[in-house]
Amino acid sequence: MTVPRRVVPGATLMLSRRCLNRMFLLRPSKLGDQLLLFVLAVVSQRYRVQLHGYCVLSNHLHLVVTDPLGQSPEFMRDLCGLIARSFNAMHGRWESFWAPGSYSAVTLATPDDLIDKLAYVLANPVKAGLVRRGREWPGLWSAPERIGGLSTPVSHPGVFFRRLVGPMPEEASLSLACPSGFRSVEAFHEQLVARVTALEDQAARERAEQGLGFLGVAKVCAQRPSARPPPGEPHRGLNPRIAARDKWKRIEAIARLKTFLGEYRQAWQAFARGLRETVFPHGTYWMRVAHGVACAPAG
Repeated sequence: MTVPRRVVPGATLMLSRRCLNRMFLLRPSKLGDQLLLFVLAVVSQRYRVQLHGYCVLSNHLHLVVTDPLGQSPEFMRDLCGLIARSFNAMHGRWESFWAPGSYSAVTLATPDDLIDKLAYVLANPVKAGLVRRGREWPGLWSAPERIGGLSTPVSHPGVFFRRLVGPMPEEASLSLACPSGFRSVEAFHEQLVARVTALEDQAARERAEQGLGFLGVAKVCAQRPSARPPPGEPHRGLNPRIAARDKWKRIEAIARLKTFLGEYRQAWQAFARGLRETVFPHGTYWMRVAHGVACAPAG
C-alpha cells in the first residue's frame, strides 16, 4: 500500500514536481510562461491556495504555499494535469510529461523554515548554475517584493484552452500572500531578500572555486525541450515530508506523522475487514475523498 499523505488544513508546504527523465519540457518561452502563469492563477484561485513564491526551471517546478482548506492534492492534480496536457500539445508530444510517482510535499513547521525553503526556491536558478542572480531567470520566478502586493491579472493565453466551452476564464488573478508569523510584510521582505542573497552568493563562490561559470539566459532559452542535463545528478535520495530547523519542532512534527501513520494503518485494516464505521485519523485524505470515511477532528 502506498504510504498515505497527511493533509491538514492550514499547512504551509513546499511543493515540487520534476519532468520525465529530467527533460527541459518547461524551458522558458513566451507562450510556455504565459500558459504556466495562467494555469497557476486559475488553479490557485479554484482551491483558494495561498501562493507565497514559485520558481519554474526547465525541468522542474517549486511552489511554496499555504493550504487553508486542505485541498493541496486537488490543487496539484489540476495544476500538473493542465500543465502536462498544454505543454505536450505545445511540443507536439503525447508521452508522459512528469517523472513517475507523485509530487513532493514538504511541510514547513515554522516561519523560519518557510523563509529557508522559499529562499532555496528563489536561489535555485543560481544553485543550478544557470544565471548569476535569480532575478535574471527568464522563466517564472516570483520577486520577493511582490509578496503582499496587489494581484496581477493574467490573460487567457489564446491557445489550447477553449474560450467558449469549459471552466477556464478569460482572465485570472495571481497574487502572492505574505505568510503569517512575521511582524510585518516589510520584515518578511527584509528577511527573505537577505537569505536569498546569501544563498546566491554562496552558490556563486562555490562555482568559482570549482572553475565553473553560469550557462546564461541565451543558452537556457536555446535548449531543446527534449534535451536533458548531463549525467551526474544524484538519484533516489531522501524524500522528506517535514522541514524544521528547530530540533524539537522537528521531533514533534515527526512524532505527529508517525502517530498518524500508525493510526491510519489500524483504521485501514479495520476498514478492510468490513468495519465501515471505522474512524480514520485527522489528516486522512484519499479514504475521505474516495470512500467518504469518517475522520477524527483536529486534536
